[in-house]
Amino acid sequence: MENSKPRKYKKPVLILLVGLVLFAFIAFTEHKSESRQIAGLEVYVEGVSDVYFVEEKEVASLLRNAFPELDKLSNISEVSINKMEKKVEAHPLVKKAEVYQDLKGTIRVKVRQHIPMARIVRPRAADGYISTTGKILPTSPNYTSRVLILEGSRAQALLQETDLTNNEAQLLELIHFIYQDPFWTAQISSVELLRNGEVNLYQQVGRQVIEFGKPENIPLKFRKIKTFYTKILPEKGWNTYERVNVKYKDQIICE
Repeated sequence: MENSKPRKYKKPVLILLVGLVLFAFIAFTEHKSESRQIAGLEVYVEGVSDVYFVEEKEVASLLRNAFPELDKLSNISEVSINKMEKKVEAHPLVKKAEVYQDLKGTIRVKVRQHIPMARIVRPRAADGYISTTGKILPTSPNYTSRVLILEGSRAQALLQETDLTNNEAQLLELIHFIYQDPFWTAQISSVELLRNGEVNLYQQVGRQVIEFGKPENIPLKFRKIKTFYTKILPEKGWNTYERVNVKYKDQIICE
């Protein structure tokens, strides 16, 4: 019974010693990492269907201009990884950046791009894109994406925004619906945005203007358009009608 009491302290002491050793090891590793020289800079941009709106050399140049220490064989402690990430993410076409140093001392930058799903066309000024997350993006000098075209009297006003998720939720839902469906992506070439909030759809094949109304009840309206394609056109012919109206409930008006 006399030897049982000292044994109670052995386990806590052992845990404390292990913790101190682990803490010392982590501190030593971090100090060694911070004192390591920068061996170089490598940038990897994740392509979107093998498309690069942001080029790797563009990101590398951006960082070297902002952080000249990268080319002076400085220690990693002299450069802020967090600031580098923020600098890359400030690029309008970059969605996410991850910056870290590998065991050889090379600073590696991984970049994810925004994905455009529609292009806003302006006749007298630069165009813009709408990303899959609803962000307004500038066009890229590196590549032009073949996506749904937005035009019309209200389209240009969208470029004054930075994010459409709050004020244009219904329009984004319509664009997403077309973007995510291979059939409608291939069939619908452009969307005209009218001042009254309604939209017209224009097709790759067929000269009919599809009067969609406001971007609501979207799946139902596209089912009516599909009915027009599969039942009315085969019977009447592709050039019979110039206008197809699916705005009203349980109706397809062809003129």
